[in-house]
Amino acid sequence: MRPNALTGRDLTSALAVVVVWGVNFVVMKFALRDFTPFQLGTARYVFAVLPLALFIRPPNISWKWLAFYGLFQGVGQFGILFVALKVGMTAALASVLLQTQVFFTALFGFVLLRERASRPLQAGMVLAALGLSCFALNYINPGSGSASATTLAGFVLTLGAASMWAMSNIVARHVQQSGVAYSPLAFVVWSGIFAILPFAALSYVFDPEALRWQWTGARASSWLAVAYLGWVATLLGYSLWTGLLKRHPANRVAPFSLGVPVVGLAAGMLVLGEAITPWQWAGIALLVAALGCVMLGGLFKPR
Repeated sequence: MRPNALTGRDLTSALAVVVVWGVNFVVMKFALRDFTPFQLGTARYVFAVLPLALFIRPPNISWKWLAFYGLFQGVGQFGILFVALKVGMTAALASVLLQTQVFFTALFGFVLLRERASRPLQAGMVLAALGLSCFALNYINPGSGSASATTLAGFVLTLGAASMWAMSNIVARHVQQSGVAYSPLAFVVWSGIFAILPFAALSYVFDPEALRWQWTGARASSWLAVAYLGWVATLLGYSLWTGLLKRHPANRVAPFSLGVPVVGLAAGMLVLGEAITPWQWAGIALLVAALGCVMLGGLFKPR
């Protein structure tokens, strides 16, 4: 077997992550039927943190970096995404737009870490900008018969969630550059602790009085959705993904993430009956091409 070749077990793990994270967006929609965005954020991280925090030791990392990661990735990424899904964003399109985190990460890496963008990344950013322009045109000139469940506010908020994901990537890179050995799963679990109290505080302040503590009125399907988000999408998904990254170079693993928006699109359309306008299809095609350019471009360098 070639060095770093993907085994059958590795391929199964990669495909499992693609399905788990792709379906993730539809599950969020189900959970938001009974929970407010901030209630859902609180519940998600309680489920993700409590079982394992009792058995996994904290990583040997400064608490401030755990706090930054928990706030950016938890409250920032998922808090804003949950609000976006509530005010006007479909699960199908959210699965695509959230992948713009790749380009936000490159932008923040250039500004904060002085990282230079490769040529494939530069080309990808141009394609991504064109794709986002198509999404914007959908709101400026939607045309007849192209009604959809998305709003401009939902679009902007989803991009905001992607930018927060990018900031959490910058924090993770800084930790990696410090040279400290740590368990990625322990990092995810213990950073999640810093998301629980801010989510609970936001729920107390912004949720209507009648909704603040009505947890018992939620349907069983909504609680199952929360369990999926906390245990399956967060703990299982990140464990499988980090395991792949430990065993194989990033350029072998990263291309599998291209399947996430494909599964997300299919799940949103088939399960929720979500519609996509021609402008949005154009934007999706350009964004997927941009991601492919970034993730696959490095494979074709002359040797």
